Amino acid sequence: MGEQRLGDIIDDHCVKCRRITNHSIVSLLNGEAAKVRCRTCYHDHDYRHEQAPPSKKELKKAEAEAQAAALAAQADGPAESNGAGEPQKKVKREHA
Repeated sequence: MGEQRLGDIIDDHCVKCRRITNHSIVSLLNGEAAKVRCRTCYHDHDYRHEQAPPSKKELKKAEAEAQAAALAAQADGPAESNGAGEPQKKVKREHA
């Protein structure tokens, strides 16, 4: 394909329509489409290269995996211990 110009028609995933539709190029950055406008609902958004954004379910799964990896790395790394190889537990003390 040749050089892209403002107003050219390209396919992209529209978040509002939730499908791939025709879009007009609204903004260019270094000769590549940066912002596009859906020709169905007229919603402007960043050019997504026809990729749908991750679903909320996928985001939660990725976040859970990141937390599990962080906990595993923390368990393998240096931690405060009480000499028995277990982390110290914080004790809440009551004031008299």
